[in-house]
Amino acid sequence: MHSLLEVESISKSFGDLTANNDISFSVSEGEIVAVLGENGAGKTTLMNIIFGHYLPDSGSIKFKGEKIPVGNTRAAINLGIGMVHQHFTLAENLSVLENIAIGNQSLLGFSIDFKQIEHKITKISGEFGLAVDPRAIISDLSIGEKQRVEIIKTLFGDCELVILDEPTASLTPQEVDQLFLIIRSMVKAGLGVIIISHKLDEILRISDRIIVLRNGKLTGSMDKANFDKSILAEMIVGKKIERPEKNKGKKTEKLMELIGLNISSNVGSPMGLSDIDFELFGGEIHGIAGVSGNGQRTFAEVMAGHIRPDSGDLLINGKRIKKITPRAFMDEGVAYIPEDRTSDGVVGELSILDNGVLTETKNPKIANRFGFLNKKSSIKFVGEICEENDVRFQSLSQPTRLLSGGNIQKLLIGRWLKRNPEIIIACQPTRGLDEGAIVSVQKLLLEERDKGKAVLFITEDLDELLLVSDVISIMFDGKLMGPYNYEKLEKREIGLMMTGGCIL
Repeated sequence: MHSLLEVESISKSFGDLTANNDISFSVSEGEIVAVLGENGAGKTTLMNIIFGHYLPDSGSIKFKGEKIPVGNTRAAINLGIGMVHQHFTLAENLSVLENIAIGNQSLLGFSIDFKQIEHKITKISGEFGLAVDPRAIISDLSIGEKQRVEIIKTLFGDCELVILDEPTASLTPQEVDQLFLIIRSMVKAGLGVIIISHKLDEILRISDRIIVLRNGKLTGSMDKANFDKSILAEMIVGKKIERPEKNKGKKTEKLMELIGLNISSNVGSPMGLSDIDFELFGGEIHGIAGVSGNGQRTFAEVMAGHIRPDSGDLLINGKRIKKITPRAFMDEGVAYIPEDRTSDGVVGELSILDNGVLTETKNPKIANRFGFLNKKSSIKFVGEICEENDVRFQSLSQPTRLLSGGNIQKLLIGRWLKRNPEIIIACQPTRGLDEGAIVSVQKLLLEERDKGKAVLFITEDLDELLLVSDVISIMFDGKLMGPYNYEKLEKREIGLMMTGGCIL
């Protein structure tokens, strides 16, 4: 195989933070290289340098033997480097054809040849197995179909190297299988592929070679013939990972109940809920599976007091709740870990200290009866949160946005656990986290369950769902199916139910 990409001694710092430190690696034609590492290890920074978003402090990049101009995204695209980001950049109200047209053709021209663009889309779809209707509106597509559109948009520019950032984060098992067929067709055609992911099992399935970053440095690599999950996990975090053991919780009393709950689609999240009956018990983790956008976020928000239902009843500890507000639910012992930790969980521009006390204006340990906080007590309070939950930081006064995703999540979870809640609503709590942070979050939730707390656990990762949950329900199109005993469910059955394919 001929070398396609050569990264040579790339270094990049942001102030005192060294994101990349003398990194070198290569990708050949027809090769799939996975880049693994903890949150904050430097993976995304490195990919952004390759794609021209960032200018490196030192080092160089060669593509097909020629040095490429760094810090120039258009130059990278013109040379044949494409990147599919984790969060899609599609206009929901436009068609597939229109999205690809505006992404690949100057809007300053007099006209856009949609017929020619549609012909090329059809050609790419057939060549790489990317089945999609060019005339379909983006908002009508599934997550998997939207991802195909992003890949077509990238391939439309005749790229020879494709960078995929967390490509399976929101996909069902069936959609993952389809994506892997697409990736294999790409490498069969001679393209090189770089994948960033935290899902080791999937990476071991699809990759030819794996490189690992830790603290901005390249700590090792492994070829397909030598793949070993335990060794890779240890390389990622720098120590042996002790995964939680599967054991069933000891179910206690009913702590929360929803009866005949209905929410229209124009309230809160886009997807409404229809005739929901649900019970949440102490000493139990109730897992909720579903493809993103089928009502899970709305479900979590109503159970945390963020959305008032149109009809139905909500009971906590047998008491019907009439005042539906986040503060009222907090006072009833409900903790809410939101799906989007950076926009709904913390305020990035505020310090770690400020974020640690955001919910504590009524806490007598750190606030007086007028709601004013004692700074010395607040520093001690937040310091304990960080120490107890292994939140790694430089200073409590630093902006929270400078923390890695895993450390933001541990700060957020620790802040809630400090309140000693009876009910924990955890919505996608490990999304985008590395192996070490995932295990830490899973252990925290299992420990709370073993203390008799009730945990609602919403995730799109079915391996994690089966590992952590005691019972499982599936949400599709705003309706809830279940609960089912985790021991009686297969991963593929859950995947089918998530897409409305079958009901047990």
